[in-house]
Amino acid sequence: MVTGEAFLSSGLSSDAHRVGSPLRKDAKLRMGFILMHNFTLAAFANFVDVLRLAGDKGDRSRPIDCSWKVMNTRRSPARSSCGIEIQPTAELLDPAQFDYIVIVGGLLHGMPSLSEPIEKYIKTAAAAGVPLIGLCTGSFVLCRLGLMNQRKCCVSWYHYRDFLEEFPKLVPIADRLFVIDRDRITCAGGTGVADLAARLVADHLGSALAQKALNILLIDRPRPAESAQPAPRPTDDAVDDTRVSRALLLMEQNISEPLPISVLAHRLHVGVRQLERIFAERLGETPHESYLALRLRHGRWLLANTPLSIGQIAAELGFSDGSHFGRAFKVKFGTTPAAFRSGPTVGHARGMNENEDRRVFE
Repeated sequence: MVTGEAFLSSGLSSDAHRVGSPLRKDAKLRMGFILMHNFTLAAFANFVDVLRLAGDKGDRSRPIDCSWKVMNTRRSPARSSCGIEIQPTAELLDPAQFDYIVIVGGLLHGMPSLSEPIEKYIKTAAAAGVPLIGLCTGSFVLCRLGLMNQRKCCVSWYHYRDFLEEFPKLVPIADRLFVIDRDRITCAGGTGVADLAARLVADHLGSALAQKALNILLIDRPRPAESAQPAPRPTDDAVDDTRVSRALLLMEQNISEPLPISVLAHRLHVGVRQLERIFAERLGETPHESYLALRLRHGRWLLANTPLSIGQIAAELGFSDGSHFGRAFKVKFGTTPAAFRSGPTVGHARGMNENEDRRVFE
């Protein structure tokens, strides 16, 4: 355990370097935020808004029961991926003051290497036993620091293949909103951040205040951690060619408006025939067949997990109409979308995870 005294002697900033109002000592939930360069503004804002609405009395946005600090090694603002900048409210404070340290990630390929003081601070917090939270690609930051070994790690389906490429010895969980594994919490991002924040508020302040915050944000009720991400399921094919994995990622990221194969090839800096040959060698099918299979698997998930009509699902998947989707679905799965939705197999498909055998469990 790293004590406050040990922190002060570590060369990192102390309370004497605080910026703005002090952290409330009597707050029931205290959060420290570290924003990566090009961080996702929505992830940060959703989290803070739940704290703000739950921790106030009289709805005046006062940090009474919840208190938080945005920390940096210098007073320069942190730039979000949309260009909006956030001014830090403190330098690096003793991590023992916080109930959680939150690392907010963002553009995966727009995050420079951590500065030495920030890296040291996060590792110091981990050694002190302070729970660490990785929002969005903040999970990548924790993994790069070696702080997710033997722990489950939640990532967005959008970054599933990026994770496998960078951390081949770790297995991501890409079908849940967030994962709490002892003193490590990881969240896929998006609106799931509000659900995670509400869970922590409920743990520390009570479920009534968590529900109050969500209601003000026009969110009906908190979703539990195991709720499925409303996104395509990652493909379960073992891919050892980066060109194929990148092509599949582009397909996953462009479900509603499928990209022409020529555009995929251009983005990968290969010719169409070369891409077709690579897919045939690695997956035994054409890029078009892989793309269609991915869209249909997502369609099956939508049928099992959403109230969307077949026509709406067809539009969501980029099919011209419900009939076109229905014919392709029957060829792939041997049944029509309507029969599948009303049949006995839909219960198994609800919340299905095609990568169950690849997860890391205790």
